Amino acid sequence: MEPARRFVTDPRLPVVVSGILLVGLVSSGQPLYGLLIGIGFLAAFMSGLVGVGGAVILIPLLLYVPPLLGFAPLDIKTVTGITIVQVAGGALSAGLAHLNDRRVDRSLFIVVGISMAVCSFLGALVSAVIPGFVVEAVFATMALVAAGLMLVLRDRTPPEVDGAPTFDRPLALGVGAGVGFLAGIVGAGGAFILIPILLYVVRIPLRVTIGTSLWIVVAASLAGLVGKAVTGQIDWPLAFALLAGALPAGLFGAMISRRTRPSRLAAVLGLMIALVALRMWIDVLGRL
Repeated sequence: MEPARRFVTDPRLPVVVSGILLVGLVSSGQPLYGLLIGIGFLAAFMSGLVGVGGAVILIPLLLYVPPLLGFAPLDIKTVTGITIVQVAGGALSAGLAHLNDRRVDRSLFIVVGISMAVCSFLGALVSAVIPGFVVEAVFATMALVAAGLMLVLRDRTPPEVDGAPTFDRPLALGVGAGVGFLAGIVGAGGAFILIPILLYVVRIPLRVTIGTSLWIVVAASLAGLVGKAVTGQIDWPLAFALLAGALPAGLFGAMISRRTRPSRLAAVLGLMIALVALRMWIDVLGRL
């Protein structure tokens, strides 16, 4: 088991996989693939820099950047389908890199992780028949809530405790089910809203929240990916282009984040997310 563990946690593995994907994508000669590689790199780099899930950055980039550069717009169903692949790949990569992380609380993972994974799968299935503007509205609402929590409550984390934290299990179960269902609809792992809710609503200490939410997102994003895949919502070549850019970028972002002040980055990110969410709501309301 030890050689296998060293292999899957080797930081060079994402770079190697990215290189293999790049060879195939470059040989196709599709300009859009090149743009998606760049978008995947930028989103994953920012995710590694500030420690949030990639979807909250990736979805707005995919919706707004291609038309600005002369490419045909990507519809929201395509965007959410390919986003879940990148999010699941990034979450699994991060999870494997923290196989021995002792900050994971098993009780919290069982209560939140299982409910979130099941409901993420259901949300992904339901998203196949939901109108695109509703999917955009769901994401914009989640982004506004996440931005508000990040900006207003970022200095109000609960105190650390010795041993396993106590928490309201029915509340945690409801949080997992609700966040999971919405994350499945929009093709996200849900970390960008799950982490602040666990911190400020369920009142889980920061150390346990960070360690446990990583594996919760692994379970939820993989379940959401399966739901999107079985309903035919994933454009796999586009998804692989995102992965090719994203796999090595998260490592670089994490390296740089150790030399910066996360609180300032979180404030900037919160403002950016709020502005994007407002822009998306303007687009949604304009089509009603």
